Amino acid sequence: MIRTSGSVPLVSVDLVIEHDGGVLLGKRENDPAKGEWFVPGGTVHKNESRTDAVHRVATEELGEPVVIDECLGTYEHLYETAAVDGVDSKHYLATGYRCHFEAADPEIGGDDQHSAFRVFRPPFEDLHPYVTQYLDVR
Repeated sequence: MIRTSGSVPLVSVDLVIEHDGGVLLGKRENDPAKGEWFVPGGTVHKNESRTDAVHRVATEELGEPVVIDECLGTYEHLYETAAVDGVDSKHYLATGYRCHFEAADPEIGGDDQHSAFRVFRPPFEDLHPYVTQYLDVR
């Protein structure tokens, strides 16, 4: 039997990028978490290590390389929406990584998944609960 993303959890990485006295978040343009300020992240490709995925996601979504400072652990993220036809929910096993940009003054680019990027500083309020989980352990 062939399994699809609708029947098994997705393995992913989330980047908690500390920058300019806060944490960089992107405004999501697609489900899940559409319209929310969320940490950059993405699924891990077959035969790709999670740390390699962190570096790929940083380059693809932000246009800037990052340095990994710490693994924050693995979290379960359950969503009742999905951007995939025929799939009504998503289940992620997301490993969070605390990172910082390699460059002191990065030129953060954009991608089709985010309408904007912004640095959020403490106290962190009114953020998605999954983002709050990461910020509570930093």
